[in-house]
Amino acid sequence: MKVMVLERPGSRLREEERPLPEPGPGEVRVRVQACGVCRTDLHVVDGELPDLGRAVVPGHQIVGSVEAAGSGVLGLAVGERVGIPWLGGTCGRCKFCLTERENLCAGAVFTGYTRDGGFAEHAIADARFCFPIPEGYGDREAAPLLCAGLIGYRSLRLAGEAERLGLYGFGAAAHIVIQLARREGRQVFAFTRPGDQEAQDFALSLGASWAGASGTTPPAPLDAAILFAPAGELVPMALAAVDRGGVVVCAGIHMSDIPSFPYRLLWEERALRSVANLTRRDAWEFLALAPKVPVKTEVESFPLAAANEALDRLRSGRVRGAVVLEPS
Repeated sequence: MKVMVLERPGSRLREEERPLPEPGPGEVRVRVQACGVCRTDLHVVDGELPDLGRAVVPGHQIVGSVEAAGSGVLGLAVGERVGIPWLGGTCGRCKFCLTERENLCAGAVFTGYTRDGGFAEHAIADARFCFPIPEGYGDREAAPLLCAGLIGYRSLRLAGEAERLGLYGFGAAAHIVIQLARREGRQVFAFTRPGDQEAQDFALSLGASWAGASGTTPPAPLDAAILFAPAGELVPMALAAVDRGGVVVCAGIHMSDIPSFPYRLLWEERALRSVANLTRRDAWEFLALAPKVPVKTEVESFPLAAANEALDRLRSGRVRGAVVLEPS
């Protein structure tokens, strides 16, 4: 099978031919039909996450069909279409796993990082962390639901009941979250890179009440803000934009350093919190909700061999919606 391999952080992915892998106990082998390209993949490729000291196949927004199952697999049939997200397995025994906080498990494994992912023709996955894809979604349209959608959903829940919601960084996750927020009757304010009129127009077309450059004062105080852009300098800006009692949610796995800021920006019971990974409950809830909204994803597709080009496009911000690789 063909895979795109990261030999070491900072290098270009290299195409490689590998033997077809066999699933172990509790695992399935999936024929990859589409795999989303995520900013987390950039953090892995660019060395912004800890170096594992070995080669890895990135990709964690996998849509594919089950080809083979190892012993002990229950609830998944050969031929079934499934999605495989970032959280690829947990210990199931620690205090976090036992209290529905498996996203914080110290023994977790991550698809496309600590285990090989979906920039490949086939992938091995823990069957417990595979999810049925809702009907009505094509493979490429479903792929962004598995990280952009899931992390966006978790971030929105942690933002509370905010009526006026700010989204900083209008990419794959934000273009899904705005659809969830608008369905709930929230007002959305979109913040983009200065001068990115295309992204601002995209946000307005999806129902944003206002769109402008990051650092601009919105027309009304926000009740909450979600930061999808991995830029620490946005944190003080977002705190300044939220009203008393508001919350700022940092949704990325990596962010540049947050500069010092005066306590008055945090005072009056404002809160600053992060989102870590996802839980299986998030996946079940969101994948049941998505077709009811209905969430529509806008994607740009690349062949597997063009993975480096797809990453370059995402790195430069020249993407409307989400980027997806299709091995076939």
